[in-house]
Order: sequence, then structure tokens, then C-alpha cells
Amino acid sequence: MGPTPSSANDRSERKKRNAKTSIQSLEPDTLCIIFTLLDFFDLVRCSAVCKYWNTIINKSKLLREFYAKQKQNSTDFSNKSTCSETSLKTYLEELAMEHHRFSLQEGLINIDQWKGHSVGFNQCRMKMGLILTGKGDKVMRLWSLESYKCVEEYAVPDTVPLVDFDFDESKIVGLVGTRICIWRRNGKRSIFPSNEGTFVKGSCMRYNDPEAVVGCEDGTARLFDMYSRKCSRIIRMRAGPVTCLCLSDDQLILSGSSLGSITVSGILSDQQVATLRSRITIGGIKTLCYNACSHLVFAGSTSGYTSCWDLRTMRSLWETRVSPNVVYSVQHLRSDKSTLVVGGIDGVLRTLDQNTGQVLASCVMEGNALSSSQNTYGATEKRKGRRLSEGMPIDSIPKSARPPITCLAVGMKKVVTAHNGRHIRLWKFNS
Repeated sequence: MGPTPSSANDRSERKKRNAKTSIQSLEPDTLCIIFTLLDFFDLVRCSAVCKYWNTIINKSKLLREFYAKQKQNSTDFSNKSTCSETSLKTYLEELAMEHHRFSLQEGLINIDQWKGHSVGFNQCRMKMGLILTGKGDKVMRLWSLESYKCVEEYAVPDTVPLVDFDFDESKIVGLVGTRICIWRRNGKRSIFPSNEGTFVKGSCMRYNDPEAVVGCEDGTARLFDMYSRKCSRIIRMRAGPVTCLCLSDDQLILSGSSLGSITVSGILSDQQVATLRSRITIGGIKTLCYNACSHLVFAGSTSGYTSCWDLRTMRSLWETRVSPNVVYSVQHLRSDKSTLVVGGIDGVLRTLDQNTGQVLASCVMEGNALSSSQNTYGATEKRKGRRLSEGMPIDSIPKSARPPITCLAVGMKKVVTAHNGRHIRLWKFNS
């Protein structure tokens, strides 16, 4: 009889503890010698392994010395401590984004896939080393990005459907039927009182602590305060239903419509600021995202277009038809101003240039699993992804290799996708 999932998990935890003990048993001088043999990017990655390594690398000033060599100005660098810390941080961020872009565009693709739900689910979120999945059955699950282990479950009330959700360090916020629901990470659930939390049917939600914004079928956006549990504001966005939402950092709400336009309204003023329109007919707006670093707004449409506007000038920058049909999700890594990841009904995962709309890469999953291992909910399969050559007919690729991508979330050199099936798929791009 094979090992049970619980015993396998226990062994995995013991291995991690033993590895941590081995790491901390090495003398600082020994580690310094090893670290000097690494290149800059590997040294940065080592500094994120644990506090012990991070302290040794920072005290030895290895990162600063590497940076000084890159700038060929080590004397000035060491003398300007405040400036050097800012410059180093900026350089590290730029280096990370460069590796992220290169990996998405040209790196090898490894895919881990595991069963996450008993029935199909179509939504996913990823942040802080965790993946949240749900919508389909009556449960949301929070997964470890490292072990693929389900760390927490959250039950949805039986009588109402889960429409949308998001999470942060302490709670899960969900749009459930016609109410806002909060699940604390300790397991306690609360629903907003009926006199405050009930509204016309909601179609989407965006959460930015301390407020949740709900887009409704009557064309309004309703703001709810998470702490007072009250609807603080109702903003008339449009005449028809709100199909999708995104929030800017400067108190603006953007809402999509089935007619292909995007309405921009102020949270504080309740006034409509602008209407973003495309230069061509792109179909209804299905999904939106906003990049606070570049002030660009991206949209995916029902006719397969991905579009971009500059929120500072309210002008359209580009439109690219990436798919013959619906684009369900467009996302980018926070702080990344170069790449945009797009998924839709044709099941091809695409990477676009944020500034031009050019398709940089198109990927699908290979057919055969390389290996599998057991977890609590079944097998975790390891597969390979492949890049499609430019102009390759999509219909020539089996649909089993490209189930519709209903939602995606982007992390550093990785993308998690939902496909309205039972499996979670994690794409890992290695430079």
C-alpha cells in the first residue's frame, strides 16, 4: 500500500527542517566564499532564501560591490550610502523585471498541474506566495505556491452563488449573490448586514483595503467600507450593466461595458471623468487591468482584441487582435512596465509588449505528463510547455492542450491559470 498524503506531507516538512538546519550550520566565512562565486542575479536570489543568508550577504556588502562594478564607480558608490541604497534598490528591481520579461518571452516552460476542486472552477488570484481558487463549487481554497498544499478552505453560503473574490494578508473578500462576505484567515466568516449589504445584482468586484467596489447590472458602482460594513457611496457609471472593473491609485474607478467603451469616474466626486473608446470596433469589454507604474489601462474584449489607453491623456495607444474570440483575462506583474499576459477562449497563453501591443510569445501545454506525485487532492503532474511559431494555425493544436483560459494571475517568472475545469495550472518560465 502506498504512502498516504499526510505521511508524504510529514516527510516533506522534515526535509525542509533538515535543509534549514544544514543551511544555518555553515559558517559565515564559508558562505561568503561560496557567494563570491555567484553572478549578480543568483546572489540576489540567495539573499531571499532566508534571514541568515540575507544578513550575511548584506553585511559582506557583496551586492553593493557587484553593483559598483556594474557602474564602474566603486569609490563614489561606497561613499554615498543613502544614494547607493536607493540606486541598488532601483537596479535590483530593473534587473528582476528584465529577467521576468526574458523568461516570459524566451525561457523554457515547465508546467505543474494538480486537481484543486471537485467540479470546474474559473477564478484564481496569486500573491504573497499563495494562490486562491474558486467559483464553481461551494468552496474557495488557498494553496501554497511552494508545496501546492491546500492551507485553508472557505465555505460559500449554500443559498447564494460566489460571483467574485480577492484576498490580502488577513482576509478573503467575496461578492456572494447580492452581498459582500468576509472570511477571516482564522476561519471566521461574516456577511454584511442585509440593510447595508444588499444591492442590485453584482457582476464583478474589486477590492483595495479598506474598500470593496462592486459593479452592478443597473450600471452603478457601489463602494463598501470593510470596517464600518456600510455602503459609503453609489456612483452612476453608465446606462447599461457594468461588465468589469479596475481601480487606479488616484481615486478613479474604471468600468467596462458590453458596447466596447470604458467609463472613468472619480470615487470622491461621483463625477464621470472621461469615456475611453477604441479607434476600431473591438466588441464588449470583458476584462480590465491598470498599471500604476505606467498609468496604462489594458482591456480584453469579446471579439479577441487587447487594447491600451494612457490614463494621463485618456488616449488610445494600440489595439491588437490576439485571438479569434473572447479574451477573458489580462494581467501583469506589479512594477513591470514591459510585459502583459493574456488568456482567452482559444486556450493560448500570450505575452504582449505593454507599450506596443506586439505579441512576444504564444504558449500551450505539451500533451504527455513527464511525471506525477501525490498530494491531498490527487496527483500533481509535471509537464512541458511549448512556444508556437508565428503564424501557426491555432486549430491545428488539439483542444486538450489548450482548454479555455478563464482567468490568470502573474507572479515573478510564473503564471497561474484557471480553465473552468478541476485542475490548477502553474506555468513556470525559466531563463
